[in-house]
Parts: sequence; structure tokens; C-alpha cells
Amino acid sequence: MRDNGWPAERIDTESAHSARIYDYIIGGKDYYPADKEAGDAMAREWPALPIHMRANRDFMNRAVRYLAEEAGIRQFLDIGTGIPTSPNLHEIAQAVAPDSRVVYVDNDPIVLTLSQGLLSSTPEGKTTYVEADMRDPAAILSAPELRDTLDLGKPVALTVIAIVHFVLDEDDAYGIVNRLLEPLPSGSYLAMSVGTADFAPEEVGRVAREYAARDMPMRLRTEAEAAQFFDGLDLVAPGVAQVHKWLPDARSGEGIKDEDIAMYGAVARKP
Repeated sequence: MRDNGWPAERIDTESAHSARIYDYIIGGKDYYPADKEAGDAMAREWPALPIHMRANRDFMNRAVRYLAEEAGIRQFLDIGTGIPTSPNLHEIAQAVAPDSRVVYVDNDPIVLTLSQGLLSSTPEGKTTYVEADMRDPAAILSAPELRDTLDLGKPVALTVIAIVHFVLDEDDAYGIVNRLLEPLPSGSYLAMSVGTADFAPEEVGRVAREYAARDMPMRLRTEAEAAQFFDGLDLVAPGVAQVHKWLPDARSGEGIKDEDIAMYGAVARKP
């Protein structure tokens, strides 16, 4: 846990926060006692939680590498970035193509204060950070930082990783993603991971109740509901799959049981 002079009036250190719980569980340092308490309680309910969260992070790495290497994408718009954990998205993309340009978006003041870790771009590329709520796509798309970094006349990869399970039905997660995709040209991509209780309903249900008890209600989705985010797009094989099964590399699926993963992942191209 670090103290980097965060603006105390903006950060609630007494209440658990989803980004800090995630950071704690995957072995980060940017959390408070409330986050550790919450993470420990959740892991007691579902001991596979750390495996699940690391597998989601590995999926993000593989998806970005695919987009940069195979799809030739050089522009990325990352929604719900979370606390920086190396390798960050831009480090993966710029390792493939140093001229890659990345816009990170989050509305968490902690992410803002740590955003220097997201801005260590190569000289050839560029990264920037937009403080905005994903529930307001218009504010994201009109942000000067985005317009100065991305050329929306060229393909962009929209990445929405491990965040839509915190968007309830009344906030219209499908509509949010569609509005973010709408201005992106043909040849753009959507990469998402979507929380589910399909494989360990009792255990994941208990974790969801722990989140809800801390004012972080969740909307977990079935495979069909996850696939709906990609309607009208061309899915990259293997389509919608548990994250450890999406283009696994030598280590990503090793020793992982399906019931240890509560996230679907997919990548799809906008025709």
C-alpha cells in the first residue's frame, strides 16, 4: 500500500473499492485495509478468486497482443482502466508496434493519481488518460485528450475489460458499449471480458453478495447475454469463451479448471 499524496478529500479509504480489491488479490500494492478485508472475505467464499482474476488479466494481455500483432491495430481506447499493473495495455501494444497510441479512461481518483504509470509511452507512440465515467460515452468521445491522441478515421480497438459486471441493467451496459463503438470506423475491434456465474453459481453468487454488501452491486451475465455485446460484429475465433480458453498460450490455461473462472472473453471486428 502506497501513500503518494493522494487528495484525501477525493478518496474514501474506509470503504472497499473494486479496483483496489482487484489490485490486492492479484498481488498489487495500491490498496487499503478495507480492500484487504473485502478481498480476504471474498476469497474465503471462493478460493479460486485469485486464479480467476489473474486469468482475466492474462486474457487482456493476449487480446491486446492479438490486436497489435495479428489485426494490425495501432490505436486503443481502454475503458475502466483500473489501477496500473505492469505490463499495462500500452506496454503490450508498444512492444509489438512502438507507434501505438492509447487512451485510458477511468473515473477513480486513485487511478488518476497513479496515472503516471500509464503514460510512459515510447517516443514513437502516445498515451493519455481521460477522467470520465463509462456511463457517459459522449464525455469520453468528446474529451480533448482523446481527440488529440486518436484518429477516429482509422481503426481503434475498444477494450472493456472486467468492468461491465458493475453496470446494472438500468444503466444499459449494451447501450454504453454500442455508443462507444458507434463513431469507430470499419476495421475497429471490441475486446471485452464479462462476468458470469455460469460455472460456479453458488461460489460466485456468494462473492457477488460480498460486493453488494459493500455497495458494489453486480450484474453477472450468461453466455448468451455476454454474446449480445458483440451483436453485429465479426467474432474472432474461438468466439465467446471463458477467458482462459480464448487463444490460450503455453501457460494461460495450464491447470485451470472451468469452475475456477467466472468471466467470458471475446474479441470481434466491426465490419
